Amino acid sequence: MSVTAGPGPSGASGVLPGVVVAEEKVERRRRRTPRLRGSAGRARLSRATPYFFVAAAVGLLLLLTYVPALNMLWYSTTSWRGFGGSPEADEFVGLDNYVKVFTDPTIFRVFFVSLYYFAATFVQMAIALYFATLLSFSTRFSNFFRGVIFFPYLLNGVAIGFVFLYFFQPGGTLDSVLGWFGVSNPPQWLGNADIANFSLAGTSVWRYTGLNFILFLGAIQSISPELYEAAELDGANRWKQFRYIIFPGIRRIIGLSFILAVAGSLSVFEIPFIMTNGANGTTTFVIQTVQTAFQYHNVGLASAMAVVLLAIVLLVTWVQRKFFPDEKVDLA
Repeated sequence: MSVTAGPGPSGASGVLPGVVVAEEKVERRRRRTPRLRGSAGRARLSRATPYFFVAAAVGLLLLLTYVPALNMLWYSTTSWRGFGGSPEADEFVGLDNYVKVFTDPTIFRVFFVSLYYFAATFVQMAIALYFATLLSFSTRFSNFFRGVIFFPYLLNGVAIGFVFLYFFQPGGTLDSVLGWFGVSNPPQWLGNADIANFSLAGTSVWRYTGLNFILFLGAIQSISPELYEAAELDGANRWKQFRYIIFPGIRRIIGLSFILAVAGSLSVFEIPFIMTNGANGTTTFVIQTVQTAFQYHNVGLASAMAVVLLAIVLLVTWVQRKFFPDEKVDLA
């Protein structure tokens, strides 16, 4: 609605200027209101978008990790026989499964097999540290050698198990190579219980050295080159540079590798399972847990064994962090 004024001095009629301005303000306000609402909605959606991505990741973590872990805790207090078992046998037994884990010598004895792999981790850490230090300096074809050392870690554990199964078999690759040097009667690398665990631990060293190598190499390369230049000006050789610069600078990474070594040696599964299936005294705690659950159909006891293994790994990690805490390293 517009209000018209009477005839002006010239006899013409027109719209009052004040009314026109008011109508224009109202119209602009009407047009602007939905835009503001749309902008506010987009702003709220933009702020909420990161939470959508976090919610998806947290949901998958809860669904695939924490919920199964809670179910495992519950199963460890029951006598559940697994799917297809007798429903009458699935009853609450409390801590009976845990008592059996610690009192049955056939269950806890297999932890001694982990000592072979634990000792092997120090060998692989020493090899990885040596090559990481060597290849951190200017060396011909250093990128090629880095790829060669790291490549085994990229391979599937099942494939590595089958490869070394043929490598260690009687008349296989290793026996043929030893025959070139006059060894006519090599031992049964996987059939002899006295050396089978050494063969499997050696396979583990070949596979996981690349992981420690990459960790050490990245830590060494993060050290400032000025420290090496100052050391060379002072007449320090490579050994002194390693002792006073490299080793203190990567101490935290060495501690991390030690924690991974302990956890890995206690939870070895793929290589001995594929190569020997736990025969000839090569059964690890994880293999025995799997056999208890799926071969002997005692899921309750197997769940208790898994919980005990988790508790031991956490305890060893806590002890390591308690008695060997991280120290601030100042190389300046």
